[in-house]
Amino acid sequence: MEQFIKEFISILRYEKNLSDNTAKSYLSDLKRLLAYLLLHKINDWNETSSIILSEFFNDQRKSNLSSATTARYMTSFRKFFQYLEDNKYIKKNPTITLGKVKRSRKLPSVLSFDEIERILNAPNVKEKSGLRDKAILELLYSSGLRVSELINLKTNDLYFDEEVIRVLGKGSKERIVPIGSSAITWINEYLIASRPLFEKKDKSKGFVFLNYRGTKISRISIWKMVDLYGKQAEISKEIHPHIFRHSFATHLLEGGADLRAVQEMLGHSDISTTQIYTHVDRQYIKQIHKDHHPRG
Repeated sequence: MEQFIKEFISILRYEKNLSDNTAKSYLSDLKRLLAYLLLHKINDWNETSSIILSEFFNDQRKSNLSSATTARYMTSFRKFFQYLEDNKYIKKNPTITLGKVKRSRKLPSVLSFDEIERILNAPNVKEKSGLRDKAILELLYSSGLRVSELINLKTNDLYFDEEVIRVLGKGSKERIVPIGSSAITWINEYLIASRPLFEKKDKSKGFVFLNYRGTKISRISIWKMVDLYGKQAEISKEIHPHIFRHSFATHLLEGGADLRAVQEMLGHSDISTTQIYTHVDRQYIKQIHKDHHPRG
């Protein structure tokens, strides 16, 4: 059974051109399902029924699995079983009769502009790593990049004369994203004064942000860095790299930016994904009213 999963994941990666992170999510979801089926003495994908899949989801709900994760499982299973059916590996697709998972939308946490400023001012720019970190934080807030987009950014993706950068997003979709003057200033400072100290021939491969080994900085390093500066800035919220993306979008909309323009900058294929930030914006306005109106 596991061989069919490996084959499916290979198709996603090399023929469908899905990102590594998406392929890994599918793999993780399908391995969880496989373990569940084996536990229930099911050793053939043909033996998988809609009843056993429903039982799987019921068990997951009992363990307080979020609706977002449940919906992701459903997507993974539907695509996998469709693949099995299309290739005649199974006679019947058991996901056909499964109902849709209603996905609740949790409003993302955002930082106020004051909190952003405190984090941006936390790195010691007199140190080579501090200057690099300052440039990274400025870019995260200035352009709303995903961590995967930031770590894969290369020097030939920077078009500072036009005040834009070229970004390779989800599904290898390329987009052009504006970048603010403050981020440009700090990235240039880093490129001149700090990056050469990190760079190592045959290892750096043109990546903008490097670690001490001279290779591109890792996702986990960005997470640790953001957490560190959040604590240094004495911010009580849980700080993670994506909070800069949330704050970027929310602050733009608060300032009157067009929703479709923000969608384009974020690289969202569906505008409904971007619309969640309008709800955050409304929550912010309500909180301002509550905090400052004399009878709030």
